[in-house]
Amino acid sequence: MATRSIRIIMDGVTGRLGTNQHLGRSLMAMRRDGGLALADGSRLMPEPVLLGRNAEKLAALAAANGGLEWSTDRDACLADPANAIYFDVSATGGRHQRALAAIGAGKHVYLEKPVTSTVEEALEIASAADAAGVRHGVVQDKIYLPGFMKLKSVMETGVLGRVLSARLDFGWWIFDGALHPAQRSSWNYRRAEGGGLVLDMFPHWRYIVESLLGPVRSVSCRIATRIPERRDEKGRPYTVDVEDEAFATFELDGGVLVQVSASWATRVKGEDMLTVKVDGTMGSATCSLHRAHVQPLAATPKPRWDVDALVDNRHAEHWQEVPDMGPYANSYRRGWEMFLRHVAEDAPFPSPLIAGAKGLQLIDACYRSDRERRWIDLPELSA
Repeated sequence: MATRSIRIIMDGVTGRLGTNQHLGRSLMAMRRDGGLALADGSRLMPEPVLLGRNAEKLAALAAANGGLEWSTDRDACLADPANAIYFDVSATGGRHQRALAAIGAGKHVYLEKPVTSTVEEALEIASAADAAGVRHGVVQDKIYLPGFMKLKSVMETGVLGRVLSARLDFGWWIFDGALHPAQRSSWNYRRAEGGGLVLDMFPHWRYIVESLLGPVRSVSCRIATRIPERRDEKGRPYTVDVEDEAFATFELDGGVLVQVSASWATRVKGEDMLTVKVDGTMGSATCSLHRAHVQPLAATPKPRWDVDALVDNRHAEHWQEVPDMGPYANSYRRGWEMFLRHVAEDAPFPSPLIAGAKGLQLIDACYRSDRERRWIDLPELSA
């Protein structure tokens, strides 16, 4: 069958996430595999067009990937009718205007989260995309990680019974730039540039929780800035004006509570930097990024404890690992494949831009909850 190409403007692709995941392990991997197989037997070949501000970085990245087309002129890229999709992985600040410009130019839009800085802007983008008749979506990569796919498969069997509660734990130590260079760009710690842990990570937590357990109806949250001064990429000190730690409780339909802890100022001791645990009447299950374990009621032990002596209960040995049923594709590539099929053959896509608005709604509710020290409800959204 025939192979046809689809040109994709990739804005901000010279950053770590854009280069490694979206370009290298997603679109370029598809190209190496001969394109994306479609339902009619044909293949769709992605043609990335690299867009950004730094010509030197763009030229080097384009050359490293076989001589891709690149540009520093966004208007020219959007005006080119040969370009079908606009993808934004640049800094959050300004994404609202960039997305609206792409929609106005008739491009399908695929955006990294958060899609904008406010719920109102996110709803405006979603409404504009619907009105223009273009395909649209937001990246929701974490649900396609092997660990979460395994956990979801366990829950779909019903082996856990009625869900009682859940907890999501995330955290790692981000160096402040004094002893070692920071692992995150300095803009993540500046409010004016779209920084902040809640803004960056809580959209992930909402779609993870909702894909596994159901709609989030209310939230209570407290935030803090633990490391108030850091050094930027040039070693210059700057003041952190956003949170780097947050603790929240989500209330779901039926009263299920999900405890969420997230920090850029903690050290990892458990299996991974992100873990989820779900407890039910008939069993419990846990997952990290790549592994999942289950403990059914019939195999649940009675732990023993003694205030005078250490008791080795060997808790980990009482959990059964969920086997690999792979192979598992790169989680970002999985999202790209679904979105490209959505554009090319009207296949369903699970995370349209309204899903991005829901992420911003949770962010706003968390900040408001912290300010007012109370629970905040999350009403239904529509574009």
